Amino acid sequence: MAEAIQTESSARRRRLAELLRQADVEIDGSRPWDMRVHDERLFRRVLAQGALGLGEAYMDGWWDSPQLDELFAKVLRARLHEKIVLTFTDAAEIAKSLILNRQTRTRAAESVRRHYDIGNDLYQRMLDKRMLYTCAYWRWGAKNVDEAQEAKLELVCRKIGLKPGMSVLDLGCGWAGFSRYAAEKHGAKAVALTASREQVLLGRELCAGLTVDIREQDWREATGKFDRVVAIGLLEHVGYKNYRTFMKLVRRCLADDGLALLHTIGSATSSTAVNSWTDKYIFPNAVIPSIAQLSKAIEGLFVVEDWHNFGADYDPTLMAWNANFESAWPELREKYGERFRRMWRYYLLQSAGAFRARYMQLWQLVVSPHGVPGGYVSAR
Repeated sequence: MAEAIQTESSARRRRLAELLRQADVEIDGSRPWDMRVHDERLFRRVLAQGALGLGEAYMDGWWDSPQLDELFAKVLRARLHEKIVLTFTDAAEIAKSLILNRQTRTRAAESVRRHYDIGNDLYQRMLDKRMLYTCAYWRWGAKNVDEAQEAKLELVCRKIGLKPGMSVLDLGCGWAGFSRYAAEKHGAKAVALTASREQVLLGRELCAGLTVDIREQDWREATGKFDRVVAIGLLEHVGYKNYRTFMKLVRRCLADDGLALLHTIGSATSSTAVNSWTDKYIFPNAVIPSIAQLSKAIEGLFVVEDWHNFGADYDPTLMAWNANFESAWPELREKYGERFRRMWRYYLLQSAGAFRARYMQLWQLVVSPHGVPGGYVSAR
């Protein structure tokens, strides 16, 4: 019996090793991106549970890689995910997303609590000084993540032609970093919505004295008319069944001569769910939109003035966040624990690898209700 079990384990190891070799990754190899296996049960777990098994096994310390980000970049460039038979766990997630609206108001509130409300202390130490939890913009010569995030904020303000006195609706505002910048640097008046209680409390502190009204509200509760509307990092949580509803809301809240900017992670293919590990541990009920899904939602409501892809910039952004997180870990260890550290590192470095491989994209769309007279000029 023991011999049969050992033979079966060896066969699984060979199967996984053959797959990884196609991506120039070795099991127990000496290069920094190679996979170092500490528990032979890993192979059964990965082949049975797919993405969920791989991520949980890392959290449990069953395997390591000194350069986890590059391992994932290589795996995704080689399209290994397309060569593995879909596991029951992953298939169940897809089926659930097709049947249910996983981004209802109630489910959205649950998702916020599980990710954004885990602790402002974590995000204050991980992010830049303005606490922006979306892709930075490195194309203007930024030397660090603080400068790159300032550049992103200025890029958005220029793209929407923000002027003093203009009213802005900031949907899914996080800690109101954009609204704060728009009020400080451009004299705008902002209404900023987030479903996170923790973000509201800290955001109000950071925006004290500014013309920024931060409200604890779901995006569906937005009312009023605004000169400009922005949604920076919200569409990933809206859900494909709600894209049309979202676009109709943006149109309803936007002045006829206004501009809206949508900043979102994007996928080259249409999907209805993220992988099972990310769904369980990081972003419950999230889904990444595709061009086809967004185009269908926009049709008949807006003219698309600009569609800008700078997804490669998410790689250095995520690497900067991970460096900050690891540097701050001595202050965070007691509260969060070692398993959380491995989970968070896996999330940040896996994501960096995905953007490095150009598997994931980052889009900024500028849209107008009727088209900009004379044509829109991008401020890239």
